[in-house]
Amino acid sequence: MRVRTFGGTGREVPVIGQGTWHLDAADRATAVATLRAGLEAGMTHIDTAEMYGEAEPLVAEAIAGRRADVFLVSKVVPDNASRAGVIAACERSLRRLGTDHLDVYLLHWPGRHPLEETIAGFSALKAAGKIRAWGVSNFDVPDLDRALAIAGPRQIASNQVLYHLQERAIEHAVLPWCRRNGVALVGYSPFGSGDFPDAGSAGGRVLARLAEAHASTPRAVAAAFLTRGEDTFTIPKTARPERAQANAAAGALTLTDADVSALDAAFPRGPKPRRLPML
Repeated sequence: MRVRTFGGTGREVPVIGQGTWHLDAADRATAVATLRAGLEAGMTHIDTAEMYGEAEPLVAEAIAGRRADVFLVSKVVPDNASRAGVIAACERSLRRLGTDHLDVYLLHWPGRHPLEETIAGFSALKAAGKIRAWGVSNFDVPDLDRALAIAGPRQIASNQVLYHLQERAIEHAVLPWCRRNGVALVGYSPFGSGDFPDAGSAGGRVLARLAEAHASTPRAVAAAFLTRGEDTFTIPKTARPERAQANAAAGALTLTDADVSALDAAFPRGPKPRRLPML
């Protein structure tokens, strides 16, 4: 598994992690077994959120006895993102996760509370040792500029955004901004949230050809493309242990320049949208 430094945290984190959105829809035992299979395969970055239903308790069960091995991330919903609300929400997440700290705590998307309040809450949590770092999710460049102006440089650990082969909007401005400012970019829904390229499509055939050349799978090729940059990570979600192991294999796959060019042509990033896409 390839690892790289995660933003300004100084932590070395695997390029492929584990998402947990809708994981609670699966059988509990299978969901826990999947997370554990992912951990054994090297996907020690686990991402969750307070709004993901029962995902946090599932994660707690999966990481019991090995918290020190896990890079654990959760998120606060914007309605809870006042200064006091952030602190209370984090403490609830810590209880559900069975831990005394998070490695990174994120604002799930921009909301109604002043960002100054949210960041003040993050700062208080960090001072108390309840989070090691904080970041944001679904932030476009104007939002990032505002957060940077409030917090100062090297304070925003990461920005988590929608990023897959057929949705590359973040490459226009968000990814370059994160790169300039030392912010890790974490792509969610890397396989298109149920819309992965069909094997019979033109893009699907390119993925199949590259997967065969690397003795890999189309999804691993896609994940390797998304993490080709030196500061990008991705967090696929699955509820199947065997799929978790297959996802982890992408962390050892390095694409050639020709591979990247072929995928770039098959899945062009398109024009810059007026608004940052998100789910």
